[in-house]
Amino acid sequence: MTSAAPHVKAAPAADDPVASLRARFGDAIVTEQGTGEGFPVLWVTPEAWLRVHAHLRDTVPQPYTLLADLWGIDETARQHRGGQPASGVTLASHLISIERNSDIRLKCACDTDAPRAPTLTGVYPGADWYEREAWDMFGIRFDGRDSHRRILMPQDWQGHPLRKSHHARATEKDPFVMTRESFNATEAANQLDPEALGLPLQRDGVELMVLNFGPHHPSTHGVFRILLGLDGEEIVWAYPDIGYHHRGAEKMAERQTWHGFIPYTDRIDYLGGVISEMPYLLAVEQLCGIEVPARAQCIRVMLSEFFRITSHLLFYGTLAQDTGAMSPVFYMFVDRERAYKVIQAITGARMHPAFFRIGGVAMDLPAGWQGLVRDFLDWMPARLDDYERQAMNSELFRIRTQGVARYGVETCLKYSVTGPHLRAAGLAWDMRKLRPYSGYENYDFDVPTRTEGDCYARTWVRAQEMRESLKIIRQCLENMPTGPIKADHPLAFPPPRGNTLQDIETLIHHFSGTAYGTHVPVGEATGQVESARGFTQYSIISDGDGRSYRTRIRTPSFANLQPIAEVAPGMTVADFVIYLASIDHVMSDVDK
Repeated sequence: MTSAAPHVKAAPAADDPVASLRARFGDAIVTEQGTGEGFPVLWVTPEAWLRVHAHLRDTVPQPYTLLADLWGIDETARQHRGGQPASGVTLASHLISIERNSDIRLKCACDTDAPRAPTLTGVYPGADWYEREAWDMFGIRFDGRDSHRRILMPQDWQGHPLRKSHHARATEKDPFVMTRESFNATEAANQLDPEALGLPLQRDGVELMVLNFGPHHPSTHGVFRILLGLDGEEIVWAYPDIGYHHRGAEKMAERQTWHGFIPYTDRIDYLGGVISEMPYLLAVEQLCGIEVPARAQCIRVMLSEFFRITSHLLFYGTLAQDTGAMSPVFYMFVDRERAYKVIQAITGARMHPAFFRIGGVAMDLPAGWQGLVRDFLDWMPARLDDYERQAMNSELFRIRTQGVARYGVETCLKYSVTGPHLRAAGLAWDMRKLRPYSGYENYDFDVPTRTEGDCYARTWVRAQEMRESLKIIRQCLENMPTGPIKADHPLAFPPPRGNTLQDIETLIHHFSGTAYGTHVPVGEATGQVESARGFTQYSIISDGDGRSYRTRIRTPSFANLQPIAEVAPGMTVADFVIYLASIDHVMSDVDK
């Protein structure tokens, strides 16, 4: 089995991107930061920020076409920076070359009080929402942007929440009193004015209807609002408005212990269960130098695939329901219940088990688990065959989904879209295959792809992925290793309960870790996985104490919603409903 740390395959290209950047930009490449990440981390001057990204996107062989993430780091309270350039607020971007299967991270030092950098939207259009988030959370101003409208917080919010000087809890502020005047002021500040957003109110002399689609509408699949400009039933423009589900998960990570934050990860993608625990723990374990035992890795994989199935079943059934087919969703909820019975028997919980631990899992598999898993594996294939007849082969379903909201690989990469969207457009990009973690390289499974890139293709990909998940689970059942379920490492937490009853050192370790948090070594690390919705990444910074200094959560749903403004125009409202269902977004995964 592999170690818990994620491994990136070496780039097949002969050229070295770091050498290329140094040769082209000279002193604008300030330094290369040593992180042990497995990919280069370069500091770039603000003046070269845009040009360096353009070079990596357009000039180097096998270019870095995917802007996976962009975020800020408040450095003002950090004690251990390891020779990094002076910086008040750091802007970081994470780029991926699909052809190389390799990453590079760029950082830019900004001023403490008035951080600013050039916008990347001209190079990576998908940077739009990420830059709005960096402005909202850190106050980073991007030169060249038309607007710095907040994206997650209310428009009248005071301050930037992820700055270290900003309060984390309401109890740190004076008591809040709402008056009629303050309520009206907040309502006025958060209205969407199409004209102020640069959206037309007429087309060919015909006045458009402006429609609020959501935030409370069953077809938005969560608390999500899209402002639509309509000419009859035709959508002329669409403006997505997110943030209604924002809970400040990244701020919470700074207040919780490393171990105590695990339950919060379940609630980022609340349909993904333990899948969201995996990248966080991969990053923590990488910093700690922990090798996860083979049995624990296998248990992690098996449970992750169970949750992939339950998530896809909910998507499958509700999308079919949106097309007018009522039966599938009721049958699929029966199957989800069967899966949750297995999950509950193993973890003690259903949707949010918080079952993974630093160094392994919470407990060993219970007696009789094999029979429960085998019964589910024997049950599901025939049910998936039924669903193909009920949905995929239905003339109604095909009419409502084929050719609807069609977009290709270029659009996906343009807006940082990953997961089933990318595979439905023809690119077999799956982290479980390309960068195996938790022993995925030991499993035989395929990566389903289509080329149409429409709602039907996205549904087909997920339907086939459930069959592949069943194959993986069966291999876990038949080849489950023996041995420990948690690493024998001083930073694995919590320590085995039996040991706390036998020796005082383990009891002290348990007490101090519970009270003050496990002290994770100083450094930066990244965990990457393929969730049910796409590429999920946790980038963490430890300052050497019992909690995270910075936890950046890259969620696929956030990026997967970005193409709406480009894809929706020309569609009818009825087709737009199907398009939204095919995205399979989770709003807590969008807003964090």
